[in-house]
Amino acid sequence: MNITKENIDALNAVVTVEINAEDYQSKVDEVLKDYRKKSNIPGFRKGQVPAGMIKKQYGKSVMIDEVNKLLQESLNNFLVEEKLDLLGNPLPKMKEDFSWDAETYSFEFELGLAPVFEVKLDDKKKVTQYKIVADEDLINKEVENLQKRFGNLVSKDVVGEGMSVTGTFVNKEKEIEKKSTIELVDIKGKVNVKKFVGAKVGDVLVLKTKGLFADDHKMMNALGLSHDDAHGFEIDVTFAIEEVSEMELAEVNQELFDKVFGPDVISTEAELRDKIKEDAEKQFQTQGDQQLLNAITEYLVENTKFDLPSGFLKKWLTVAGENPISDEQAAIEFEKSEKGLRYQLIEGKIMKEHDIKLSFEELKDYTKGFIKGQMAQYGQTNPEEKELDEIAQRVLGNQEEAKRLQDQMMSQKLLDFYKEKMTFNVKEVTYDGFVKEVYK
Repeated sequence: MNITKENIDALNAVVTVEINAEDYQSKVDEVLKDYRKKSNIPGFRKGQVPAGMIKKQYGKSVMIDEVNKLLQESLNNFLVEEKLDLLGNPLPKMKEDFSWDAETYSFEFELGLAPVFEVKLDDKKKVTQYKIVADEDLINKEVENLQKRFGNLVSKDVVGEGMSVTGTFVNKEKEIEKKSTIELVDIKGKVNVKKFVGAKVGDVLVLKTKGLFADDHKMMNALGLSHDDAHGFEIDVTFAIEEVSEMELAEVNQELFDKVFGPDVISTEAELRDKIKEDAEKQFQTQGDQQLLNAITEYLVENTKFDLPSGFLKKWLTVAGENPISDEQAAIEFEKSEKGLRYQLIEGKIMKEHDIKLSFEELKDYTKGFIKGQMAQYGQTNPEEKELDEIAQRVLGNQEEAKRLQDQMMSQKLLDFYKEKMTFNVKEVTYDGFVKEVYK
């Protein structure tokens, strides 16, 4: 048997495997001998069928099977020994004059080779890293939210701005009769708000649904409409006021601090505001890190130049899936996946050159930390180590979940590496500013 490789160019090669009868004949003879022992043909005792008859009946199919086994094994061994970095799998080249009646067979396989390139992590062009800060407006809103959350609803006789109103919407023609509680802040337009303000329990308002709510989804819930009906819904309705209430905000004092954070954790409004700022910015950090990783990915793909064996990969895509696809479909699939493939190659090179690895123990500890965070949300703040180990073992026993956690942790490792090796254009923004810039 002889195996050779011919480089077509830097990204494409052809491997030729030549197999002679002496490479497979002994194995074929062994299989046929076993067939003879087990064959049960009328007119012959078991195991006494003439060898020639067995060879005539099974010889060619056994030979083809053994040649294919030898071919696959020898090709795989060659690729490992040569340490070839391939993209996709070897593609067999069809020969029109191929015949299984020959004694020597020659098989050719096309290879797509991974490109050689250099990754520059720090260049003149900088990636923007957003530092998201909680501004005074956000902190004020969160303080007010806490006051509302722990405040008290007080019944009123007359509707005032910012109050809640409970009543029944009616339109007999559309068969609408829906009791709802609405917030005046959700009512759109001064004219509509004016109809509510000053109204009393027992009053019946006549309203037009068009432009009544700032959000059509609010109207959908208030009137009991389907999602499709809510958009552009224009009818007259009556609204009979049954209850009016106003949220009496909780005072910003020790009682509120204790309800929110536990006894004596904080003792002043300044500490409350600092705590809100700290917690908010921790949450913002997660979004900021995800955006930074996305930006670094885009930067590396854009600034790391190399060619791909695109012709080979498109051809490989036609046969790579469960069902073959056309050349046109393969071209579309390649275009969709090219950026991901480029980053996969860049990421792989970075991990190899900088020895970035993930051990099972690291993954297990990461999983246990994730579990502890989940348990803490339900009040279990001090789980036993044995319990964590057992849960982690079950979680990692699920291949899909284990892969998800592994990808999360590797992304974090890579981000930590990028933060250490790259310099960024750091930009301080509020959360609203961050949303406008990143998700515009």
